Amino acid sequence: MTTRELTLALREDDAGSPRFTAALAGERGPGIVVIHEWWGLNDELRAQCARFAAEGFVALAPDLYDRPATTDPAEALARASALRTEDATERVARCVRELRGRGAPKVGVTGFCLGGAMAFAAAASVEGLSAAVPFYGNARADYMVAERMRCPIQAHFAEGDPFARAEPAVGLARDVRAAGGRMDLFFYEAKHAFMRESDPDAYHEPSATLAWERAIAFLHAELG
Repeated sequence: MTTRELTLALREDDAGSPRFTAALAGERGPGIVVIHEWWGLNDELRAQCARFAAEGFVALAPDLYDRPATTDPAEALARASALRTEDATERVARCVRELRGRGAPKVGVTGFCLGGAMAFAAAASVEGLSAAVPFYGNARADYMVAERMRCPIQAHFAEGDPFARAEPAVGLARDVRAAGGRMDLFFYEAKHAFMRESDPDAYHEPSATLAWERAIAFLHAELG
């Protein structure tokens, strides 16, 4: 299954609204917004969208950078550092509306690395989400307010990850549960970015397979 490119106006009712591109895969079913790593919207992320579509979802991946993806870590870091969380979640919200407009009965959000952090942020700020699945996303305190979490969360982390550390996520899960919400945590004996098949140094097939199975089961249960 392949993806196709869309151009979306950030604000549908404004002819002069800024526009951004997004990759779409799937035709009918529950929606899932898929947020890219710090590299940008690359072919690997498009392949993840196709995988979600093969599982019965309609996947939509916004480009948060408005430029071609990079393979240069220094450039990726510069782009990620310049990205405003509010700008990213505004695009996620627009994708939620797009998916609902295409007939998705419910919509969830997922993301990897930078995208995992933005999935956490979206769960705390974007209306209309019914599930969130962050993969090794940094659970930063400035937007991780337990009382604001609007949907069930299933989060995946690598043990000993120096970038997306376990401690903030464990604390957030405790606070979410205390506030009456749901947040499930899973940890894997793997490195950061263990889902990234294009990186043999990071990819860990047993962990990636198990995490994918858990995520798909969770999303089917929450999105119907």
